[in-house]
Amino acid sequence: MSTQATTRPGGRSARVQQSVHQAVRDLEAEVGRSALTVPLIAARAGVTPSTVYRRWGDLRELLSDVAVERLRPDGAPTDHGSLRADLEAWAAQFAEEMSSTAGRTYIRDALLGDPEQGNAIRCSDYAAEQLKALGMRAAGRGEAVPDLETLLDVVVAPLMYRILFRPSDLSTAYTDRLVAAAVGRSSLPPQA
Repeated sequence: MSTQATTRPGGRSARVQQSVHQAVRDLEAEVGRSALTVPLIAARAGVTPSTVYRRWGDLRELLSDVAVERLRPDGAPTDHGSLRADLEAWAAQFAEEMSSTAGRTYIRDALLGDPEQGNAIRCSDYAAEQLKALGMRAAGRGEAVPDLETLLDVVVAPLMYRILFRPSDLSTAYTDRLVAAAVGRSSLPPQA
């Protein structure tokens, strides 16, 4: 993937990215995913196909970039009063959103169009930022908080595996069990 597509550009570059991303979303809704082509997207966005190829390389990389933006959380996780409650709500919402048909498509797009794994890292960072926010909030309440890697390994990793390969058991009971296992490891001092 072009390094330009992974940065948050300003000015004309930001406008091009925004218009191309919007064109992808609009055309996908209008004509379907299988009909998407770089020339069609470029025409809708008001840029030349060479602009798209120069910035994203090919259609797969463009779809990957669009998917990563769609996977970005809208805001900070909701406060439910305790680390366990916050994590249970976050994990249930994460499982629901990512296991939807659209969520699984975005995950696959993000990974398929990114041979260098930069988008995978960005997606992982989104989850890590959300978990850090929950941990800092819990630490502020004086709660013991598992370290970030434990939360990623015990909650997020099994969820991603299930979402991609075994989506049949993504119930709230399942996500609650993952959270209980992670919180059970909270004998560590609170995160700073």
